[in-house]
Amino acid sequence: MTGSLITCEIDLDTPGKHAGYLRVPHSTHRSAYGWLPIPITVLKNGDGPTVLMLAGVHGDEYEGQIALSRLAQDIEPGDIRGRLILIPTLNAPAAEAGTRTSPVDGGNLNRAFPGDPAGPPTQMIAHYVEEVLMPQADYLIDLHSGGTSLYYPPTLLRGQGHTPEVAAELRKLQAAFDLPFAWVFTGGGGPTSTARTAMGAANRKGAVPVMAELGGGGVVSEDILAMTERGLRRILNALDMLPGYTPDASNGTREAHALGSVYAYDRGVFEPCKDIGDAVGKGDSVGLIHATDAVSRAPIPVVSPYAGFVLCKRALARVERGDAVFQIAEDVDQA
Repeated sequence: MTGSLITCEIDLDTPGKHAGYLRVPHSTHRSAYGWLPIPITVLKNGDGPTVLMLAGVHGDEYEGQIALSRLAQDIEPGDIRGRLILIPTLNAPAAEAGTRTSPVDGGNLNRAFPGDPAGPPTQMIAHYVEEVLMPQADYLIDLHSGGTSLYYPPTLLRGQGHTPEVAAELRKLQAAFDLPFAWVFTGGGGPTSTARTAMGAANRKGAVPVMAELGGGGVVSEDILAMTERGLRRILNALDMLPGYTPDASNGTREAHALGSVYAYDRGVFEPCKDIGDAVGKGDSVGLIHATDAVSRAPIPVVSPYAGFVLCKRALARVERGDAVFQIAEDVDQA
């Protein structure tokens, strides 16, 4: 018994294609006995692994939401071998509002695992995923982007693997997704993970997890969406779950370790002087902050404490002290 109060309208073990909702109990003034609907689609056919694909963990991250919705619409049970669980908008209230965090309780779902079955909705969702769904999964594909405030080039995120077998599976998923960049964590993950993310939940429950950052800035990129849809089908084919699909040639992936973020220490309008992929030296000025309330004041340089290249940049011009404006990484072969 998991203790979860969330119920699922469909049977995850029944062969075929089934769609319905996860019902998250939520009593409000408007609806005393109401529930929050989280769409879920399950396809099952024959023997094979179980893959759990999530998107909309943050509501303002869109390519993954569209890609999983299309996958749910386009793939039929006869196309696959195994079981595919698709949840395009896991944080449904945030997805509907287009916000990173839930408008219902303010929760950040990807900082809420392992959750609480008796907590507010965000905690309940995290608990259900970790204790009900994740133990049934062999693999987790968790789709994100930089959201409203950040922009990432299409980037796969993975650990190094806590066993040689898991390390090989992670490399296989990375090669199949075939995104331009891969952010490789320095840790191996595994059952002792304390991460409060969906990837941490997968590690604790024995599923092999990867995540992707797919653009951002609060918009949808046609090119990144196409890359995402291609990558998901390539992953399913690499796991022998989509036998009728013929993958095209690989483009290759640049592997990197993230070093850290560069932060604003002043309020104003941020002018970036670097772009994605640009080299950065330690002590380099990577941008300027313009004080629009004091136009006679010279712009304030933003200095990088790291040497490497730009992996992520801020999408919004206005900044406050403490806002991240860049993330700096170094190539794996230089680490």
